[in-house]
Amino acid sequence: MADSQGTSSASLNRLSVYLRCLHELLEEGFETVSSKDFADRFHLTSAQIRKDLAQFGDFGIRGVGYEIAGLAERLHRLLGLDTKHRLVIVGMGNLGSALAGYVGFNDDSFEVVAGIDVNPSKIGRTLGGLTVRHVRELGAVVEQSGIEIGVLTVPAAAAVESYEALVSAGIRSVLNFAPVHLTKRECVELKNVDFRIHLEEASFLLQSLPTTLEEAD
Repeated sequence: MADSQGTSSASLNRLSVYLRCLHELLEEGFETVSSKDFADRFHLTSAQIRKDLAQFGDFGIRGVGYEIAGLAERLHRLLGLDTKHRLVIVGMGNLGSALAGYVGFNDDSFEVVAGIDVNPSKIGRTLGGLTVRHVRELGAVVEQSGIEIGVLTVPAAAAVESYEALVSAGIRSVLNFAPVHLTKRECVELKNVDFRIHLEEASFLLQSLPTTLEEAD
């Protein structure tokens, strides 16, 4: 059985997709599903599903497939979603304020509890449902609120300094939306999310599409 340290980011992303699909099946009243039916239903690959799940143990029942509720519960635990994780957002501009109110950041497993900025015009204001605090208060906020995850939504020029501030404050995991690739510090997990990269990928793929129905034929 593999641990989380030996699991690729791509595999973890697929586990999240599987969990979402399992919840959909549960809502529709299904109790079991084979890897083939699971793959066909959600446009996945059955071999990839079996390979991903095999990293963490034996989930399936021969001749039956996967027991959906049990598999969903185990994936929920594997992804650490059985524990409430508190988040702090550093950079309360348009993106930071939007993420503060995003339902995916505020559900049974996650909760945004603090917003941080350096702009004097924002300090003390309520943005995204949070009272914005100054970055010099970051350490105290993290300690008082038991925050584990930091979300960076600052300009590129402020990203490194803000990341170091999160590390110094004791944050254990950082999700970086700043338009710059940060270097991971030891003992602090880091996930860089660059919207521009995905947008440029979409632009590249767009070039291979037919521009008219005649070309498509």
